[in-house]
Amino acid sequence: MMLWPAVTLLGFLVLTALVIAMGTQSTARYEREREERSTNSRHAAAEAVGAVRA
Repeated sequence: MMLWPAVTLLGFLVLTALVIAMGTQSTARYEREREERSTNSRHAAAEAVGAVRA
């Protein structure tokens, strides 16, 4: 009698955990790429004014 509500609740919790995990990975990837873009643009701006010498 309580089997289907328990299965439904378990499925909901599993799917919620999956969505959270996917969102966390996507956010981490976005933050990493954003940091790389800002670092590259700062480096390029510094080179444009001659502040960085390689």
